[in-house]
Amino acid sequence: MIDLHYWTTPNGHKITMFLEEAGLEYKIIPVNIGKGEQFTADFLAVSPNNRIPAIVDHNPKDGGAPITVFESGAILLYLAEKTGKFLPTDTRKRYDAIQWLFWQMGGLGPMSGQNNHFAHYALDKIPYAIDRYRSEVNRLYGVLNKKLAGRDFIAGEYSIADMASYPWVVPYERQGQKIEDFPNLKGWFERIKARPATVKAYELAKSINTAPSITDESRKILFGQTASVVR
Repeated sequence: MIDLHYWTTPNGHKITMFLEEAGLEYKIIPVNIGKGEQFTADFLAVSPNNRIPAIVDHNPKDGGAPITVFESGAILLYLAEKTGKFLPTDTRKRYDAIQWLFWQMGGLGPMSGQNNHFAHYALDKIPYAIDRYRSEVNRLYGVLNKKLAGRDFIAGEYSIADMASYPWVVPYERQGQKIEDFPNLKGWFERIKARPATVKAYELAKSINTAPSITDESRKILFGQTASVVR
């Protein structure tokens, strides 16, 4: 059994997508970041950076004591190695997938997060910041679009690289992007969207986070005076 400390964000979706694809038994422990639950002592013991997702695997591959893993990229690598799925065994293909996983962790995710923050949540609208991050997300879409030329998935076969990037492309309209400008990316996006495990993961999210939208109080918690410690 895997305990998944989770909320309905792109980083959270990555892990439910993998767990559903692999058919692993897991239990969701919701961490409502809109209410500040990521700052509780119990969650800090699992995720010292106060960020979701995090897992506790009660049945690790080595048969030892439970293993705790935080950071979505590390979790995807852990689960891929635990199951032997969604990460190629061939050295060149394996590192192709891993480098694109890191590309998402270091580029697409953070830049999309900043874009969303400055465009939609920042109390002061700063045109320079809005333009900068929207343009950088556009550039990253172009990088991925080029990588996907002539292939169905990022590393050839469906892998953790795809699971990492897909949730960050889902809100492309909110990111100020036109997916039609990136035909290879669009085809990839539609293929992943149609996968049964992806459908299940996103349906599950709806049952956990039933709030219609972020509240004013949550916005203050997440993007106001505490914005320096919430990333």
